[in-house]
Amino acid sequence: MNRSTTQAELVRVGDFELNVRTGELFPVDSASAAVGSAKVLLREQPFQILRILVERHGDIVNRQEIRQILWPDDTVVEFDRSINVAMAILRKALADDADHPKYIETLARRGYRLIAPVEWQPNSRADTPAGIEGKTSEHEPGPRQYSRKAAVLVVSAVVLAVIGYVSWRQLRDVTPQSSGRIMIAVLPFENLTGDPSKEYLADGLTEQTISQLGRLNPNQLGVIARTSVMGYKNKDERLDQIGRDLSVQYVLENSLRQRPGLLRITSQLIRVKDQTHLWSHDYDYRAQDVLTVQDELAKAVAEEIQVRLPVRQQGEMAQPQPVNPEAFQAYLQGYYFWEKNTDQDTEMAGKYFERAIQLDSSYALAWAALSRVRKWQASRGLIPTEQGYRIARQEVQRALALNPNLAAAHLQMGRIQQQLDFDWTAADASFKRAVELEPGNTEAISTAASCAELVGRFDEAIRLNRRATELDPLNAGGWDALAEAEFLAGHLDDAAVHGKKALELSPDVWPGSILLSQIYVVQGRPQEALSEIERVRLESTRTFLHAIAYFALGRKKDADAALTELIAKYPRNTYNIAQVYAFRNQTAEALDWLDRAYGRRDSGLIAVKVDPLLKSLRGDPRYAALLKKLNFPN
Repeated sequence: MNRSTTQAELVRVGDFELNVRTGELFPVDSASAAVGSAKVLLREQPFQILRILVERHGDIVNRQEIRQILWPDDTVVEFDRSINVAMAILRKALADDADHPKYIETLARRGYRLIAPVEWQPNSRADTPAGIEGKTSEHEPGPRQYSRKAAVLVVSAVVLAVIGYVSWRQLRDVTPQSSGRIMIAVLPFENLTGDPSKEYLADGLTEQTISQLGRLNPNQLGVIARTSVMGYKNKDERLDQIGRDLSVQYVLENSLRQRPGLLRITSQLIRVKDQTHLWSHDYDYRAQDVLTVQDELAKAVAEEIQVRLPVRQQGEMAQPQPVNPEAFQAYLQGYYFWEKNTDQDTEMAGKYFERAIQLDSSYALAWAALSRVRKWQASRGLIPTEQGYRIARQEVQRALALNPNLAAAHLQMGRIQQQLDFDWTAADASFKRAVELEPGNTEAISTAASCAELVGRFDEAIRLNRRATELDPLNAGGWDALAEAEFLAGHLDDAAVHGKKALELSPDVWPGSILLSQIYVVQGRPQEALSEIERVRLESTRTFLHAIAYFALGRKKDADAALTELIAKYPRNTYNIAQVYAFRNQTAEALDWLDRAYGRRDSGLIAVKVDPLLKSLRGDPRYAALLKKLNFPN
């Protein structure tokens, strides 16, 4: 059905009625009323997606079409992430389930299709709820709702600390929700300097502010992580809807302006339920005076809120660690490129981190970041492997020597201890220390969860991963990590649900379809696994997955062919080959390939203790001996 919206304003979509002019969505029967009897005013992007799907009812609408309609060619935005966020919000408004859709069907790598019945209504609506008419629609001209675009300017970490600490001063006396914690979102910085070339600074400042707030008092204040809030970058969005999307009661907005010789940061703390400005303040300072004012600002804030801070943090604030402003700028530039997650961008990130260290050799955070770059390059074969790992270790050791309380350094040391040394006890201690130092750091939480699950502490791993998804609800990687922990723990139904949720948020999430196809195989759903395997891009991984799925289906000839191809074309994938043999109950062959995996330090070995595909090996003396060589605890 392809119906022009000029013919009618109202359209019945399943159990809802949509006003295609205002974006208002009304439940029209008792089933929908149970979800929430009040109208829903959709934000712009979810509304436009629903409108497109309604107009093309029954047809597939691909992501590129949605991109072209929602954002002009010159718009700077992460399209895939923004579409995923908008689609997740739309499903929530419709009470739809991606696994068992009643409204919107997802066709992997193709697009979306509206499958609910659609019926266009007359232009008038006799049962319009009282109080709606006469109000300004989000999609019509009217008073500006609080909005943000991307932001920028170099400011010191101390100013971010002031924003965070003064915000906490306002928040500390409000009554938290029933969970016992106040939840707040720091929205992407708004750039009012007129210089669009400094997006890297906007991202870095947002990250720093989230980090500062997240360290204050995590038992009383939860801060939504970067991945979820960055989905709102370069958008005009209603704060009340953001509050519902992220389950927060407060939003912190910041803008930056520049005048000759001065920088101005304006911070606003807003209560979501009534959009009341609880607190607003301007900070003016000369760029060259940043280090001079740092101690005074930090001490003044500490005096005001120290009764609410742990003793350890009060001590750290009493001894601030200044950062060279130019080194800070170089670090933020490096972080911007690091987040792009490609070999070329990682090399560029390394150059900026090196520049930061040249400017300030005592900058511990830059040393820790540079260690991550070196480890990445060594693991990818971009630099000599052993040399790269050695340098990475030296750099993170330097970071810890400079600042023993730097969470990022403990996190990186834990990765080296786990993945290179197989020292699970030391790695576990490093990850726990990172979480202790930054309780709101979702990367630290997820990494600690991974370490716990790999040694068999599944309940702890699931609890930590759930904590990460609470702080970063729109991060597909967090939901996939939760699914993996549940898979390893044998909670297969939960794992399948959360694996599907991760793919709904981002079809490109890793391991994504790789994980979900294995879940299906172990669940006894190998036919569904075959469909999921077709979405895996890497040929070697598809071959491995086909080998186990065909075997589970009883298609031995196809399974044998896939295994033969895996060995012939990808002999370096030693752990995957061992997995296939173990799944086929060919124990001797599986253990031979695990020995080869150990010889070349195959990264897959970290899962050898808990991997469901290796279940047939448990109890074999050679398997027990391998676990001992890998230093796994009993």
